[in-house]
Amino acid sequence: MLSTTSIPSSPAPCYRPGHPSSASFRDSPSLLQVPASQTSTPLVPLRRVASAPDTTLLNQSTSQSTPSSLSTSSTSSSTRTSSYSVQKQDIKVDPSHFKKIRLLGKGDVGSVYLVQNEDTKKLYALKVLSKKEMVKRNKIKRVKVEQAILSMAHHPFIVPLYHSFQSKDYLFFCLEYCVGGEFFRALQLRPGKVLKEHEARFYAAEVVAALEYLHLHGLIYRDLKPENILLHQSGHIMLSDFDLSVQSPTTGNPTIVRSLSPLLFSQQPLLDTRSCSNVRTNSFVGTLEYLAPEVIQGNGHSSSVDWWTLGILLYEMIYGFTPFKGSNQNDTFDRIMTQKLDFPQFGSNPYFSGPQITNDCKSIIRKLLNKDENKRLGTRAGASELKSHAFFKPINFALLRHMRPPILPSKQANPIDAVHFKHIKESVSFDLDATTDSVAIDGGSTITASSSTDDDDEAGPSTPDSSDLDNPEEHDPFADFDSVTLIRPSH
Repeated sequence: MLSTTSIPSSPAPCYRPGHPSSASFRDSPSLLQVPASQTSTPLVPLRRVASAPDTTLLNQSTSQSTPSSLSTSSTSSSTRTSSYSVQKQDIKVDPSHFKKIRLLGKGDVGSVYLVQNEDTKKLYALKVLSKKEMVKRNKIKRVKVEQAILSMAHHPFIVPLYHSFQSKDYLFFCLEYCVGGEFFRALQLRPGKVLKEHEARFYAAEVVAALEYLHLHGLIYRDLKPENILLHQSGHIMLSDFDLSVQSPTTGNPTIVRSLSPLLFSQQPLLDTRSCSNVRTNSFVGTLEYLAPEVIQGNGHSSSVDWWTLGILLYEMIYGFTPFKGSNQNDTFDRIMTQKLDFPQFGSNPYFSGPQITNDCKSIIRKLLNKDENKRLGTRAGASELKSHAFFKPINFALLRHMRPPILPSKQANPIDAVHFKHIKESVSFDLDATTDSVAIDGGSTITASSSTDDDDEAGPSTPDSSDLDNPEEHDPFADFDSVTLIRPSH
């Protein structure tokens, strides 16, 4: 192996005004026009943007610095930056700048609203989090980590953050409005609630590209599931919800992996992003049916948990259910730890017509769902191992964003109507224009398995009490939640 210095971040998304191959909903209601066939023919000159750069770029010297937006009490590691990095803008934003349109979704500590900027008339998804609920549930550190990740992340398959700010009782994340809604709901509306193998491969490839980017920056996502994947207006995916993510205290340098064995790796040198994450955590977090065996065992886990969850996601996209779901929590845990992976026949699904899944597809799922994390695909060299597997041979990762997605949001629907989101009735109305934050956010439940005292959450006597928020003389646990406005490169 050859060690290297830092590498540049992925270039800016091509969803930008005036670009010949794309059109952002922020500037035009039309969808991205793409070729009718699913080929990797470029619409514009080749730009390696969907994943990590060519390994030839690794010999180039790049600068390494820590953005001020990441200097929170919850993160202390260095972060790779480049000329494509986001920049902070000295513009203050508050709830009065937005008009609430409708409720898009709700969780255990807050809700997400479709809002419109009063000046620019642009649509955004505004995530509103209750401070008291976060204090009560020991999620103070998690929201700070999420802000740090969203402020740093700049990748076409990760939801962009534009503003973050706070009021007396709430924290706000102003995010890209993904017109296509939750990937979970899109799957539920498909015939048989399944995808064909080539369709599942496309979305799995985009997830691999996003996870590779996160691992490159020393981050473990830890909560991959259809509910946390959003569909952009173009039909491409965007990962969201980083409150369960964890960042390595120190971000290692990527290395080059070379192998003479064609069975494991291609002949071209491959980028090893696994070496960037130097963290092993014992936190019991994640979604029940997606938990990796090492998380259940509690002996610590690393970035390989993301490859396990990708295996579960790929299985669910093809079969319509997860492979180890039990009748209750303990039964599910037992199946994850002991049950052999089974591939059912499609004959029982009347909506499916076509061949059974290929041996290559079964192979990559088996390797991703290896219960021994040390033998799991991706453990040796990260995403490069997955991308060199025969299952992804039809995919040109450099041109993913120029391929036609299997699911395209409606071209006729007005984005402001949010037709791809389930209608949710507000039990209590939330007023953005209110001068005092006395109205409670709608609460909901999330199907996640997490302990009340994780190693990456505050616990014990030092945990701030919710009464601190009502007494200005007491310590404010959210004092360092910075008000941030980001400038995202247009090219």
